[in-house]
Amino acid sequence: MVHAKWLGTLLLAGLLSSGCASGPLPDDGVARELTPNGASANPESAEGRTVLWGGIIVAAKNLAERTRIEVVGYPLDRYSQRPRTDEAPVGRFLAYEDGYLETAEFAQGRRLTVRGTIGGIEHGRVGDADYTYPRVEVDALELWPERTDDRRSEPRFHFGIGIILSN
Repeated sequence: MVHAKWLGTLLLAGLLSSGCASGPLPDDGVARELTPNGASANPESAEGRTVLWGGIIVAAKNLAERTRIEVVGYPLDRYSQRPRTDEAPVGRFLAYEDGYLETAEFAQGRRLTVRGTIGGIEHGRVGDADYTYPRVEVDALELWPERTDDRRSEPRFHFGIGIILSN
């Protein structure tokens, strides 16, 4: 009987703590208020700061010793760190990862979250327009599985018994 109580208590504690789980990347020390647009507008104050940004991959290119990923940034879900593409974009950024990444896997349209340090800005073009990109030197990244339903990333809890009525 005592073992059953302890087992029940442990099971309940496990369920409750899983609801508070954080995203896959460490978020300690990140400049939460800083967006790609903000970093582009004020690069001197942004350089050297640690950020946790994510969005949709526009392009990925392997360079001599690293990979450059261009990303349209979106706000992150505060629990899962998954980009919230149902919200307005917050600017573009370039993420640099040391070494080779398979660009077929890091393909256009995939969702990505990166943690890294702003290493300055780069000038480029989006279509025919000039664009100033903040450059993120990546410490860690998460390439998200392809999904069709953004709402699945939100934490959900259901308790009790429900009755569904329909016509």
